[in-house]
Amino acid sequence: MRVVNASGKRKEATARVVIKEGRGRVYVNHVPLEIYQPLISREKIMEPLMLIGNKRATMDIYVTVKGGGVSGQASAIRTAISRGVIEFLNDKEIEEKIKVYNRYLLVNDIRRKLPKQPNGRGAAAKRQKSYR
Repeated sequence: MRVVNASGKRKEATARVVIKEGRGRVYVNHVPLEIYQPLISREKIMEPLMLIGNKRATMDIYVTVKGGGVSGQASAIRTAISRGVIEFLNDKEIEEKIKVYNRYLLVNDIRRKLPKQPNGRGAAAKRQKSYR
């Protein structure tokens, strides 16, 4: 039985994926993807699965995700799933299809939150001056 491990990151979220031969089931933190909430995250996670089409039915996907928020977790999950599926299927055609659709399905998004700057309330906001 073939097993593939892959991971994906986005902001503070880290997702780990285990892909095995199976019947097309997808679980995120032991919850079936069909009832995973919120809906926008579910749709985001489904993107790489829709791109591979019928080949999804040959594998079971188990995802564990930690850290970050809802959107960051969804992006980390879809990156991990894309990488794992490409390794599992070993199909250059699907890899090209995913790259053309969205590069960030295969590459971790390295953008992070900017640190707070001195003399201001956040990364970009500054205190106003009362003169000039």
